[in-house]
Amino acid sequence: MEKSLLQKERAGYQPKLPKGLQGAVRVKEGEPTQSVGDQEEIKKLFPNTYGMPLIEFVPGEENLNCEMNVGVILSGGQAPGGHNVICGIFDAVKKLNPNNKLYGFLMGPGGLVDHNYIELTKDIIDEYRNTGGFDMIGSGRTKLEKVDQFEKGLEIIRELNIKAITIIGGDDSNTNACVLAEYYAAKKYGVQVIGCPKTIDGDLKNDQIETSFGFDTATKTYSELIGNIERDCNSARKYWHFIKLMGRSASHIALECALQCQPNICIISEEVEKKDMTLNQIVEQIATAVANRAADGNNFGVVLIPEGLIEFIPSIGRLIDELNDLLAAHGADYKDLDKEAQRNYILSHLSKENAETFATLPEGVARQLSLDRDPHGNVQVSLIETERLLSDMVESLLSKWAKEGKFVGKFAALHHFFGYEGRCAAPSNFDADYCYALGVSAAQLIANGKTGYMAIVKNTTAPTDEWKAGGVPITMMMNMERRNGEMKPVIRKALVELDGKPFKKWVEKRDKFARETCFVYPGPIQYWGPSVVCDRTTRTLALEQE
Repeated sequence: MEKSLLQKERAGYQPKLPKGLQGAVRVKEGEPTQSVGDQEEIKKLFPNTYGMPLIEFVPGEENLNCEMNVGVILSGGQAPGGHNVICGIFDAVKKLNPNNKLYGFLMGPGGLVDHNYIELTKDIIDEYRNTGGFDMIGSGRTKLEKVDQFEKGLEIIRELNIKAITIIGGDDSNTNACVLAEYYAAKKYGVQVIGCPKTIDGDLKNDQIETSFGFDTATKTYSELIGNIERDCNSARKYWHFIKLMGRSASHIALECALQCQPNICIISEEVEKKDMTLNQIVEQIATAVANRAADGNNFGVVLIPEGLIEFIPSIGRLIDELNDLLAAHGADYKDLDKEAQRNYILSHLSKENAETFATLPEGVARQLSLDRDPHGNVQVSLIETERLLSDMVESLLSKWAKEGKFVGKFAALHHFFGYEGRCAAPSNFDADYCYALGVSAAQLIANGKTGYMAIVKNTTAPTDEWKAGGVPITMMMNMERRNGEMKPVIRKALVELDGKPFKKWVEKRDKFARETCFVYPGPIQYWGPSVVCDRTTRTLALEQE
């Protein structure tokens, strides 16, 4: 692999660890836990891994000497820092015993089922320290949820004498980790399963997980790009830029980038849902800002749009819920029909209210809502060009207002979708440190005989050596939700809290930002230089921990 000059320099960066992981480690157990919701149902489904205590790692007196081989899986979409999690696991298991081995299962959970793996040696590990991407072993979206998958995975686990599997993933992947841990525990197979919180979307977050890894780097990358566009926008003064940002289930990325860059408009999906806003109301909100700025002679601006906005518009959300159930139950009948027949089939099987909503949608959006779901049963919202839909509708409304004398100005739109540009970026110092600490924590959970836990690192707005590492039972974060037409146990997604400090900070100034040009240009991620620049956390995390 040919390395860039930056990559060569970054290879020598040694991630910093919390005090509790720097030397000998001792386990400090807290009180027993319970799930965030549906306690009785979750307890029945996970009798062997429910109610376990929180764990914190504190300085100990002597190092453990554990013989253990470990397997690692990268699951789901990429996030900056994944390689450093693996590096942390590798260094920790080798420190516990130099003869220990780390195996990487290739292309996600499917690698475990299909027995597709490599041994991760020092030479391989050293090539990927402090790098972005998941290309060391690849990732995939295979769901681990069937007994035959668990048993097939067990075959290679036995063959390689693996003590534990670490699954690095988001909420759905860690839900699968919890199911796998429960199955192996119930069967008394002696195989541990540990999870690790990953997602740039920021929706794997709670009292125990302050942030998921990758969010820091991704939002700083997007903010650099948005800042560049804002500067160009303020230079050319003739375009409105509609920017869709990754984040299907929550608006954390959009909000963080708004706090960093101060665009004219940032739509927050959770607020749309709370206020029961329609698509037309969102369009009118944007068009009003465009008209007001035009009245001041400013025919330019920037709009941020969360990827999953469509699902949060209540009328469309209700439609999607019914579509999900319909396609889950009758997908086979629907699949082989032509486009027009599919549309008629859907209209004839929907409730009156949802059929009316479906009929009013632009043909392209309606079509995209009715296509195949992702492996988790979700609408593939990244395929819906929400940014273009909104700008087209804004343009149409402005044309109407112009005829009525309500809009005097020009409107020209440009469109962007920032997603893949950020999720494999070289990790920031924060994510490099955070991920490495998560990996070491995962290894310590294994060494101390734990299963059904997720590695965690807390107190992350403090200096790194004051961070607190440990583990949280995955069942503690679970509730029951409807997926593919059935109620299933899943980790509860964290949405933007409308009464939280980050959102309130945005609300405080957004009217001013909508009318005036208050752009901020964050610039690229800094790896070397003053700590105030290089080691700053996200605005979201800083505000939440104030």
